Amino acid sequence: MTQNLAAIGTTTPVMSKPTSVKRRIKGKGLIPFAIIAIAWYIVARLNVFPSAFFAGPTEVASRAWTMIIEGILTDYLFTSVLRLVEGAAWGLTVGIAAGYAIGLNRHIRRFFWPLLLFFQAVADIAWLPLVILWFGFSPTSVNLIVVYSVIFPVIVGIVAGIDGLPENLLRAARTLGASRRQIFFEVIVPGSFASAASGIRTGLGFGWRALIAAEIIVGTSGIGFMMFDARRAGHVTEIFLGMLILGALWYAIDAVLLAPLEKATVERWGIVGRIEN
Repeated sequence: MTQNLAAIGTTTPVMSKPTSVKRRIKGKGLIPFAIIAIAWYIVARLNVFPSAFFAGPTEVASRAWTMIIEGILTDYLFTSVLRLVEGAAWGLTVGIAAGYAIGLNRHIRRFFWPLLLFFQAVADIAWLPLVILWFGFSPTSVNLIVVYSVIFPVIVGIVAGIDGLPENLLRAARTLGASRRQIFFEVIVPGSFASAASGIRTGLGFGWRALIAAEIIVGTSGIGFMMFDARRAGHVTEIFLGMLILGALWYAIDAVLLAPLEKATVERWGIVGRIEN
């Protein structure tokens, strides 16, 4: 039945570009970073800004190597990544369950949707003072902020995916004699997962930014804490290093895991034409 349903209400898949074209596109994507790196090096060499306030790429690279040898940087990085994984796991679990409950039950949606819109408008960082009062300067406070940041984009993405399901898919499933369980697992979940994948990608991005902000304010370890502690010590190279790590790490996570997941789900369910390029 799944194969029959997948063929209903879909469009003709777009042929993937040749591998050589994909490689060229990825190569072009690195050009802006190369230009920025060159400009950064030139500005640092010309001493446009005092060295106490602006570090060049060679100084940052040297400091990064020293911190890696000492084991400091790896510890900070491992702590931040572990917190992101823990917070994201809880956030995705709650967000996915709540998303399908709200999207499929009109009574639950009628009750929770106004609350969802209200709390979505309250920034995660706005909760920090209260969370600190409750849990102190602890990892629990940081993890709660990450969970809070991840949940709402996931819920909204799933609900939007359910609302966007073609009606003929549901009618076809009922016509073929599918049970409610089959309709949920073979039609609703796969059909809404393209939108859900976009929500997951957005939610994890919000969670990553919230994690760093929480580490700056609350944490005693992690990349965010490293940057804040460097500010107090006047080590501008570590601040630049932290920003580079944040951008590069998230770029890698998004490119290797999240973007392919979103693209694969969209291509699988035949709506490539809507978001191609």
